[in-house]
Amino acid sequence: MMSDDDKKQDETEVQDTAEAQGAEKEAPQENDAPEAADPLSALESENAKLKDRLLRAVAEMENLRKRSERDVKDARQYAIANFARDMLTATDNLSRALMTMPQEARDEAEGTFKSLIEGVEMTEREMIRLLEKNGIKKIEPKGEKFDPHFHQAMFEVPNPDAVEGTVTEVVQAGYVIGERVLRPAMVGVAKGGPKAAPAAAEQGDNVDKSV
Repeated sequence: MMSDDDKKQDETEVQDTAEAQGAEKEAPQENDAPEAADPLSALESENAKLKDRLLRAVAEMENLRKRSERDVKDARQYAIANFARDMLTATDNLSRALMTMPQEARDEAEGTFKSLIEGVEMTEREMIRLLEKNGIKKIEPKGEKFDPHFHQAMFEVPNPDAVEGTVTEVVQAGYVIGERVLRPAMVGVAKGGPKAAPAAAEQGDNVDKSV
């Protein structure tokens, strides 16, 4: 027969076994909580990815739109560049024709000769006006600091009175179309004069050179 102590020990072991089994049954229920939250986290992650893709697609479309607008604008503005260069050649010929005539002879001209001179001058002015109307502007660099982006130095002019590096003579006018140089101005540059002041040099460096 079992003693009272043995019975108590058996009852204690049975109780401990029952509690252990109960704990094992409850444990899976606690582990089920993270599994239940996983679908929500997955949906949130997928939503964030889709939102990021959408934002990237919108940004790419905006960049494409801006590039297209810029390309169309450039095509309209610079499509006539080759034609404009040919027009400049004709304009230069008119200017040379007028320059070969002494100012005194032009002032004293009469009759048909005077009408011819006036016609050439009128044609030159009209051609320059039409060029400007289409965004082609003449470069007037005399007295300015030499800028290799817009000027082409043909020779140096010894001049102790002019700031060194200043354009003192213009052999051939230059032109720009929009922000691009269509033809650089051919110039003579002063040499031997005083150096440019730091402020003036800095101002020259700030010229837009994005062309």
